[in-house]
Amino acid sequence: MVPVSFAPFEFCGEEFAIAQGRALYWPREGALLVADLHLEKASFFAGHGQMLPPYDSRETLERVALAIRETGARRVYTLGDNFHDSRGLNRLEPHAAGMLAALTRATDWVWITGNHDIGKDGHAMETGAGGTIVDELVLAGLVLRHRAKRGEARPELSGHYHPRLHLTVRERRIRRPCAVVSANGAGCGRMILPAFGTLTGGMDAADPEILGALQPARAIDAMVPAGGKLATFPLWRAAA
Repeated sequence: MVPVSFAPFEFCGEEFAIAQGRALYWPREGALLVADLHLEKASFFAGHGQMLPPYDSRETLERVALAIRETGARRVYTLGDNFHDSRGLNRLEPHAAGMLAALTRATDWVWITGNHDIGKDGHAMETGAGGTIVDELVLAGLVLRHRAKRGEARPELSGHYHPRLHLTVRERRIRRPCAVVSANGAGCGRMILPAFGTLTGGMDAADPEILGALQPARAIDAMVPAGGKLATFPLWRAAA
Protein backbone atom coordinates (compact mmCIF):
# COMPACT_ATOMS: atom_id res chain seq x y z
CA MET A 1 0.00 0.00 0.00
CA VAL A 2 1.21 3.51 -0.82
CA PRO A 3 1.84 5.65 2.30
CA VAL A 4 -0.89 8.26 2.73
CA SER A 5 1.61 11.12 2.39
CA PHE A 6 2.34 10.20 -1.24
CA ALA A 7 0.11 10.74 -4.26
CA PRO A 8 -0.18 7.42 -6.11
CA PHE A 9 -0.33 7.12 -9.87
CA GLU A 10 -0.61 4.26 -12.33
CA PHE A 11 2.03 3.34 -14.86
CA CYS A 12 1.76 0.27 -17.10
CA GLY A 13 -0.90 -1.26 -14.89
CA GLU A 14 1.21 -0.86 -11.73
CA GLU A 15 0.72 1.52 -8.82
CA PHE A 16 3.65 3.83 -8.05
CA ALA A 17 4.31 6.94 -5.99
CA ILE A 18 6.97 9.66 -5.87
CA ALA A 19 8.97 9.68 -2.61
CA GLN A 20 11.28 12.48 -1.46
CA GLY A 21 10.34 14.35 -4.63
CA ARG A 22 12.75 12.33 -6.79
CA ALA A 23 12.52 8.61 -5.93
CA LEU A 24 9.98 6.13 -7.25
CA TYR A 25 8.22 3.77 -4.85
CA TRP A 26 6.71 0.53 -6.20
CA PRO A 27 4.39 -0.89 -3.53
CA ARG A 28 3.73 -4.31 -5.06
CA GLU A 29 7.46 -5.00 -5.25
CA GLY A 30 8.24 -3.21 -1.98
CA ALA A 31 10.88 -1.40 -4.00
CA LEU A 32 12.42 2.05 -4.06
CA LEU A 33 14.03 3.19 -7.33
CA VAL A 34 16.55 6.04 -7.44
CA ALA A 35 18.52 7.33 -10.42
CA ASP A 36 21.82 9.19 -10.71
CA LEU A 37 23.08 9.35 -7.13
CA HIS A 38 26.50 10.57 -8.36
CA LEU A 39 28.09 9.82 -4.99
CA GLU A 40 31.47 11.46 -4.40
CA LYS A 41 30.97 14.08 -7.09
CA ALA A 42 32.46 16.78 -4.84
CA SER A 43 35.64 14.78 -4.18
CA PHE A 44 35.99 14.10 -7.91
CA PHE A 45 35.94 17.82 -8.68
CA ALA A 46 38.25 18.54 -5.75
CA GLY A 47 40.75 16.17 -7.32
CA HIS A 48 40.61 18.32 -10.44
CA GLY A 49 41.11 21.60 -8.59
CA GLN A 50 37.47 22.71 -8.17
CA MET A 51 36.59 22.74 -4.49
CA LEU A 52 32.99 21.93 -3.47
CA PRO A 53 31.50 21.20 -0.02
CA PRO A 54 32.57 17.59 0.67
CA TYR A 55 29.30 16.33 2.17
CA ASP A 56 27.29 15.47 -0.95
CA SER A 57 27.46 11.69 -0.44
CA ARG A 58 26.37 11.95 3.18
CA GLU A 59 23.40 14.17 2.28
CA THR A 60 22.34 11.95 -0.64
CA LEU A 61 22.49 8.78 1.47
CA GLU A 62 20.53 10.46 4.27
CA ARG A 63 17.75 11.20 1.80
CA VAL A 64 17.81 7.62 0.50
CA ALA A 65 17.54 6.37 4.10
CA LEU A 66 14.62 8.72 4.75
CA ALA A 67 12.81 7.52 1.63
CA ILE A 68 13.29 3.90 2.75
CA ARG A 69 11.87 4.71 6.19
CA GLU A 70 8.93 6.64 4.75
CA THR A 71 7.95 3.94 2.29
CA GLY A 72 9.01 0.83 4.18
CA ALA A 73 10.81 -0.36 1.04
CA ARG A 74 12.58 -3.70 1.34
CA ARG A 75 14.41 -3.45 -1.99
CA VAL A 76 16.40 -0.64 -3.61
CA TYR A 77 17.23 -0.41 -7.30
CA THR A 78 19.62 2.31 -8.44
CA LEU A 79 19.33 3.25 -12.11
CA GLY A 80 22.96 3.99 -12.88
CA ASP A 81 25.57 6.70 -12.39
CA ASN A 82 25.73 5.56 -8.80
CA PHE A 83 29.12 7.18 -8.17
CA HIS A 84 30.36 10.16 -10.15
CA ASP A 85 33.27 8.02 -11.36
CA SER A 86 34.26 4.38 -11.14
CA ARG A 87 36.71 4.98 -8.25
CA GLY A 88 34.31 7.02 -6.12
CA LEU A 89 33.73 4.19 -3.65
CA ASN A 90 37.38 4.42 -2.59
CA ARG A 91 36.96 8.11 -1.67
CA LEU A 92 33.94 7.73 0.63
CA GLU A 93 34.73 9.23 4.03
CA PRO A 94 34.13 6.81 6.97
CA HIS A 95 30.74 8.20 8.01
CA ALA A 96 29.25 8.01 4.51
CA ALA A 97 30.84 4.58 3.97
CA GLY A 98 29.17 3.35 7.15
CA MET A 99 25.82 4.76 6.05
CA LEU A 100 26.06 3.01 2.69
CA ALA A 101 27.09 -0.29 4.26
CA ALA A 102 24.11 -0.12 6.64
CA LEU A 103 21.69 0.60 3.78
CA THR A 104 22.93 -2.24 1.59
CA ARG A 105 22.72 -4.65 4.54
CA ALA A 106 19.21 -3.58 5.51
CA THR A 107 17.70 -3.93 2.02
CA ASP A 108 17.96 -6.09 -1.07
CA TRP A 109 20.12 -3.53 -2.89
CA VAL A 110 20.78 -3.75 -6.64
CA TRP A 111 23.17 -1.39 -8.42
CA ILE A 112 22.33 -0.94 -12.12
CA THR A 113 25.40 0.53 -13.79
CA GLY A 114 25.56 3.71 -15.87
CA ASN A 115 28.14 5.49 -17.99
CA HIS A 116 29.80 7.15 -14.97
CA ASP A 117 30.27 3.77 -13.29
CA ILE A 118 32.80 2.66 -15.89
CA GLY A 119 35.88 4.84 -16.18
CA LYS A 120 37.68 5.85 -19.34
CA ASP A 121 40.43 3.44 -18.30
CA GLY A 122 37.91 0.59 -18.35
CA HIS A 123 37.87 0.39 -14.55
CA ALA A 124 34.37 -0.66 -13.45
CA MET A 125 32.40 0.11 -10.30
CA GLU A 126 33.72 -1.80 -7.27
CA THR A 127 31.63 -4.54 -5.64
CA GLY A 128 32.76 -3.51 -2.15
CA ALA A 129 29.75 -1.23 -1.70
CA GLY A 130 27.54 -4.21 -0.90
CA GLY A 131 24.49 -5.29 -2.85
CA THR A 132 24.48 -6.72 -6.37
CA ILE A 133 25.80 -5.09 -9.56
CA VAL A 134 24.02 -5.62 -12.92
CA ASP A 135 23.96 -3.86 -16.29
CA GLU A 136 20.15 -3.88 -16.46
CA LEU A 137 17.28 -6.17 -15.51
CA VAL A 138 13.61 -6.90 -16.14
CA LEU A 139 11.30 -6.84 -13.12
CA ALA A 140 7.61 -7.75 -13.43
CA GLY A 141 7.75 -6.95 -17.15
CA LEU A 142 9.44 -3.53 -16.74
CA VAL A 143 12.95 -2.98 -18.06
CA LEU A 144 15.20 -1.20 -15.53
CA ARG A 145 18.26 0.42 -17.13
CA HIS A 146 20.33 3.57 -16.91
CA ARG A 147 19.66 5.21 -20.26
CA ALA A 148 16.39 5.06 -22.20
CA LYS A 149 16.78 3.01 -25.35
CA ARG A 150 15.22 4.67 -28.38
CA GLY A 151 12.83 2.28 -30.10
CA GLU A 152 12.29 0.17 -26.96
CA ALA A 153 8.80 -1.33 -27.19
CA ARG A 154 8.72 -2.72 -23.65
CA PRO A 155 7.80 -0.71 -20.54
CA GLU A 156 10.98 0.93 -19.26
CA LEU A 157 12.27 2.85 -16.23
CA SER A 158 15.54 4.77 -16.60
CA GLY A 159 17.56 7.82 -15.53
CA HIS A 160 20.64 9.46 -17.10
CA TYR A 161 19.14 12.76 -18.32
CA HIS A 162 18.42 14.48 -14.97
CA PRO A 163 15.19 16.01 -16.34
CA ARG A 164 13.94 19.32 -14.95
CA LEU A 165 10.74 21.13 -15.79
CA HIS A 166 11.28 24.78 -16.76
CA LEU A 167 8.32 27.07 -16.07
CA THR A 168 7.70 30.80 -15.96
CA VAL A 169 5.26 31.80 -13.21
CA ARG A 170 4.48 35.49 -12.68
CA GLU A 171 7.60 36.41 -14.64
CA ARG A 172 9.70 34.19 -12.39
CA ARG A 173 11.70 31.35 -13.90
CA ILE A 174 11.23 28.06 -12.00
CA ARG A 175 13.15 24.83 -12.48
CA ARG A 176 11.96 21.67 -10.76
CA PRO A 177 13.24 18.08 -10.98
CA CYS A 178 10.62 15.96 -12.69
CA ALA A 179 9.87 12.56 -14.13
CA VAL A 180 9.25 12.37 -17.88
CA VAL A 181 6.61 9.85 -18.94
CA SER A 182 5.70 8.69 -22.44
CA ALA A 183 2.52 7.01 -23.68
CA ASN A 184 2.64 4.74 -26.70
CA GLY A 185 -1.06 4.25 -27.28
CA ALA A 186 -1.03 0.66 -26.05
CA GLY A 187 -1.86 1.47 -22.45
CA CYS A 188 1.76 1.78 -21.40
CA GLY A 189 4.98 3.66 -22.09
CA ARG A 190 8.31 4.57 -20.54
CA MET A 191 9.56 6.80 -17.72
CA ILE A 192 12.77 8.75 -17.07
CA LEU A 193 13.33 9.50 -13.38
CA PRO A 194 14.83 12.73 -12.05
CA ALA A 195 18.35 12.66 -10.63
CA PHE A 196 18.38 11.89 -6.90
CA GLY A 197 21.90 12.98 -6.01
CA THR A 198 22.63 16.21 -4.15
CA LEU A 199 25.05 17.77 -6.65
CA THR A 200 23.22 16.88 -9.84
CA GLY A 201 22.20 19.54 -12.32
CA GLY A 202 19.55 18.95 -14.92
CA MET A 203 18.44 19.02 -18.54
CA ASP A 204 15.27 20.75 -19.72
CA ALA A 205 12.60 18.02 -19.78
CA ALA A 206 11.52 19.25 -23.21
CA ASP A 207 15.01 18.96 -24.67
CA PRO A 208 14.96 17.14 -28.05
CA GLU A 209 17.46 14.59 -26.71
CA ILE A 210 15.00 13.48 -24.00
CA LEU A 211 11.99 13.53 -26.32
CA GLY A 212 13.93 11.55 -28.92
CA ALA A 213 15.04 8.94 -26.39
CA LEU A 214 11.39 8.14 -25.61
CA GLN A 215 10.30 7.58 -29.19
CA PRO A 216 8.17 6.02 -30.51
CA ALA A 217 5.44 7.70 -28.47
CA ARG A 218 2.08 9.38 -28.90
CA ALA A 219 2.52 11.76 -25.96
CA ILE A 220 5.26 12.79 -23.54
CA ASP A 221 4.57 14.60 -20.25
CA ALA A 222 6.52 15.96 -17.29
CA MET A 223 5.28 14.87 -13.88
CA VAL A 224 6.05 16.91 -10.74
CA PRO A 225 4.93 16.32 -7.14
CA ALA A 226 3.24 19.41 -5.72
CA GLY A 227 1.42 19.70 -2.41
CA GLY A 228 0.94 15.96 -1.99
CA LYS A 229 -0.39 15.61 -5.54
CA LEU A 230 1.12 15.09 -8.96
CA ALA A 231 0.99 17.85 -11.55
CA THR A 232 1.33 16.85 -15.21
CA PHE A 233 2.63 19.18 -17.93
CA PRO A 234 2.48 18.28 -21.64
CA LEU A 235 5.88 18.33 -23.35
CA TRP A 236 5.24 16.78 -26.74
CA ARG A 237 2.34 15.39 -28.80
CA ALA A 238 2.49 13.37 -32.01
CA ALA A 239 1.05 15.05 -35.06
CA ALA A 240 -2.57 14.14 -35.70
